[in-house]
Amino acid sequence: MEASKEAFLREFGEHYGYPNGPKTIDEIRATEFKRLDGLVYLDHAGATMYSELQMEAIFKDFTTNVYGNPHSQSDTSSSTSDIVREARQQVLDYCKASPKDYSCIFTSGATAALKLVGEAFPWSCQSCFTYTMENHNSVLGIREYALDQGAAAFAMDVEETVHHGVSNGTAASMKVLQHQVQRRNEASSLEEPTGEAYNLFAFPSECNFSGLRFSLDLVKIIKEDPARILEGSPFCNGRWMVLIDAAKGSATEPPDLSLYPADFVVMSFYKLFGYPTGLGVLIARNDASRLLKKTYFSGGTVATSIADIDFVRRRKSVEELFEDGTISFLSIASVHHGFKILNSLTVSAISRHTASLAWYVRKKLLGLRHENGARVCTLYGDSKALFHDFGPTVSFNLKRSDGSWCGYREVEKLASLSGIQLRTGCFCNPGACAKYLGLSHLDLRSNFEAGHVCWDDHDIIHGKPTGAVRVSFGYMSTFEDAKKFIDFVTSSFVALPNWIESGYQLMQGSESRLGAASFYLKSITVYPIKSCAGFNVESWPLSTTAGLLHDREWVLTSLSGEILTQKKVPEMCFISTFIDLDKGIMFVESPRCQVKLPINFITDSCNGGSEQIKLNGQRYEVQSYKNEVNIWFSNAIGRPCTLFRCFSSNHNFCLNKIKSASMGREVQSMLNFSNEAQFLLISEESVSDLSQRVSTKDVQKGACGAASQISPMRFRPNIVISGGEPYAEDGWKILKIGNKYFTSLGGCNRCQMINIVHDEAGLLQRSNEPLATLASYRRMKGKIFFGILLKYERSEPVGRDGDLWLQVGQDVHPNVS
Repeated sequence: MEASKEAFLREFGEHYGYPNGPKTIDEIRATEFKRLDGLVYLDHAGATMYSELQMEAIFKDFTTNVYGNPHSQSDTSSSTSDIVREARQQVLDYCKASPKDYSCIFTSGATAALKLVGEAFPWSCQSCFTYTMENHNSVLGIREYALDQGAAAFAMDVEETVHHGVSNGTAASMKVLQHQVQRRNEASSLEEPTGEAYNLFAFPSECNFSGLRFSLDLVKIIKEDPARILEGSPFCNGRWMVLIDAAKGSATEPPDLSLYPADFVVMSFYKLFGYPTGLGVLIARNDASRLLKKTYFSGGTVATSIADIDFVRRRKSVEELFEDGTISFLSIASVHHGFKILNSLTVSAISRHTASLAWYVRKKLLGLRHENGARVCTLYGDSKALFHDFGPTVSFNLKRSDGSWCGYREVEKLASLSGIQLRTGCFCNPGACAKYLGLSHLDLRSNFEAGHVCWDDHDIIHGKPTGAVRVSFGYMSTFEDAKKFIDFVTSSFVALPNWIESGYQLMQGSESRLGAASFYLKSITVYPIKSCAGFNVESWPLSTTAGLLHDREWVLTSLSGEILTQKKVPEMCFISTFIDLDKGIMFVESPRCQVKLPINFITDSCNGGSEQIKLNGQRYEVQSYKNEVNIWFSNAIGRPCTLFRCFSSNHNFCLNKIKSASMGREVQSMLNFSNEAQFLLISEESVSDLSQRVSTKDVQKGACGAASQISPMRFRPNIVISGGEPYAEDGWKILKIGNKYFTSLGGCNRCQMINIVHDEAGLLQRSNEPLATLASYRRMKGKIFFGILLKYERSEPVGRDGDLWLQVGQDVHPNVS
């Protein structure tokens, strides 16, 4: 680290770390962000971190002073009004806006500020809403107001072309690509726009997707010479107003409204200094705000009104007119403490500090190569667009050495295991996402029809990424954060000589070694209720349709119908189950419930109704239970829930595994509430090898204490086998247990649920292990495999069940013909 940091400081030392500030970056992290120790936070574009000293000052302020509702004349209310006035002035000062020309309107966030402009703007059928492709969804939503009022709307790409040979060396001109004009009222398109209509142009000061900053010269160009941008457009002669979305850009470069007099600017305070959330601002030119048409009135916005006749007179000041109800005065009072931090460091120093980290990461990512010379990283935002700088944001996607894309969810998942928090997806910026990823309208519609929506896991569709990875820096970010991120990308995604993808080697072609190895069935576990604890048995019958009898035959759902699992409700692991086959009763216990709950298979089945639920794309006919049962389970997990039982297992479930002879094939299996297959098989030898690897890693990190042995039950297997070499099961296709035949469906893709364990004291413990270690040597095409999935191949004729029991101690014969 020392050598790399010295090299970094030689290049960026005058900009990094606030050398002329009241504290160095190392002092800031040590005294104000102790909670970030061991964590690399790189999503400051989403929300930056609040300082611990900032929060201490706010708490002291609130516990020392009394703040009353500003819509009153009391002393405490008057003091609050003074604080609010000071906060408004601080916001205007931050953007160098004179109170003679601008007003500061507090809102619930930047989105609410944008919505206010959209719904109050004086749209007409001759108006036009124009916006750059790189805009947040919250800006695009203004389009709905415009189109509903008969106005036109269209997106545009603005690019800068550099000309050489002029008197001063170079000059820049703009090239504009106008996209299709949108209208909802075709009749209005026949009317020629006049110079009286009001139009609105919106752009971000910084693109939250790529980090590229737009030139604020656009403000003057649109207001003074719109024909330069809109050449040939019938809307050139209208009255143009400009809106800047500064929610992202204002943290490091707020717009200077004394030089670029935009009509509207929106910001959110949590993007500036972390707290408060739920508070934003609309900075509006006073002459522009007078044109906004507000319909609703509320407390605080009227001078007088009469209840039983149509009479109301509104307040004259811009702030009082648009701030409905009581403003969030306590949040506003805390703004002062955030600005105090920014002002002490200075915005220019913050901008230089964060830019040095972004440029370092961008440079390192561009330099990464696989062993075959192929580039590892594709960066976004490297274009000739009208941008004069980059913000502290880097967005990219990664490629494997064969040219295929790594899914952004794979990157996010592995980063999280390494203690790195970043952002993936399209970042609510569909225009920039489509532009930089090269996604056509057909691609976007096709992706949606394939089931892709915002925030899902569909990161690669038809071989193309649907989003990107984004890292962004804040004023408290450090070189160590950036270096750890680059090291993570290098170790996890760069193919070096003799490098097999993450070291994942399947045990293929090992029949000769299998001949000398012997395997046997070590344990059988049944999990009656999905994601709750199971119970071990010496022998257990197979269902004629769905694996072990009663395995995952019950499920808990939230009141909204969501299937509950330990991923979201880890307390489910404390619910223990046992089934007495002779009595036909399932017994359920929980440390949170004093009474053991018996559920009779037959009598209780008559007490509840039936309905349908959906899981993994399949609809299940289920039986519900009386309210007393649901109350018991609600107490057990600490939240309201409902218990359902699958009526039958007659659901064909098609598995689409990796198209590899060794890792799976398309098969059909009949399931209850299992995710993927009837059975999960784990090898005791494979678990032992994994435990040894985790212990070795702990020793290398200097961890103290005895090495903890990982239990096979951590992986919730139905079948645990013993014998042979670690991971021998990877290469199995057909296996025989006793006299029963099973088909391997391939490896089981693991998630972070295996990192949750409850200790002897009954407390939940979370860590990065063992998934982090598995990711280092068991990863293939974005999936982390451990254990194999099985399907029972019924050989008995229908009507002749024969001996449908598995027995602990039975021999296991892999790859039988």
